[in-house]
Amino acid sequence: MKTQQVIEHITGWLKDYCERNRQQGFVVGVSGGIDSAVTSALCARTGLPTLCVEMPIHQAASHVSRALEHVARLQAAHANVTLERVDLTPTFDTLASALHGSNDDAAHQLALANTRARLRMTTLYYLAGIHRSLVAGTGNKVEDFGVGFFTKYGDGGVDLSPIADLTKTEVYMVAKELGIVESIMHAAPTDGLFGDSRTDEDQIGASYPELEWAMDIRERGVDVSTIDLSEHQRKVLDIFDRRKAANRHKMEPIPVCVIPAGLKG
Repeated sequence: MKTQQVIEHITGWLKDYCERNRQQGFVVGVSGGIDSAVTSALCARTGLPTLCVEMPIHQAASHVSRALEHVARLQAAHANVTLERVDLTPTFDTLASALHGSNDDAAHQLALANTRARLRMTTLYYLAGIHRSLVAGTGNKVEDFGVGFFTKYGDGGVDLSPIADLTKTEVYMVAKELGIVESIMHAAPTDGLFGDSRTDEDQIGASYPELEWAMDIRERGVDVSTIDLSEHQRKVLDIFDRRKAANRHKMEPIPVCVIPAGLKG
């Protein structure tokens, strides 16, 4: 990949889209992860106002420290970068207590995890509204269009997606070129929605390089019966296929029930 040219292309695309839509700049939620670090760094490179928002909800201290280290590095290099910290823990706790679910119920815990993401989306759009800015999404290609590993109307609720055509591996290549802080470069990818140490790989059951391999196999239409696959590779393909099918509703436009003209007359 021509990494520096990709960086210049995304930077120009971001600036052009923002200016054509008569917006002032960008709002980006920073989590201490690689995707939000790369997205916010690319937005900062446009020279347009870039507001980085850190929104802890029972967050691990390491996530917070990585996010703040990243923003401090950005601010040292770009005068257009500002930071807003919004502690959403009390808000989340109030809502969670009103929902009366059981902490032993896995479905309840998953729903609460997605609620965290949706509270953050609401916060980002509030700040985008008062600053006349666009919410920049942080999803990459494998998450957004491979296995749908994001929260609908949570981190999936954005105005534009600058890195959604980059695989996770390519995101790391861009991050290295951008000089993203080492603490983020070496951290295991995690969505941080459960308040524990589980990683993305723990949740999905496969690593991002493995999912990228499966995505490539399916996109190229390879007949897997003609190639020698290990038992683990078959397992990864099954994980990819099942998650893509289950999350297809996240990746496609909202279906509209069109009423035949004759029924409306």
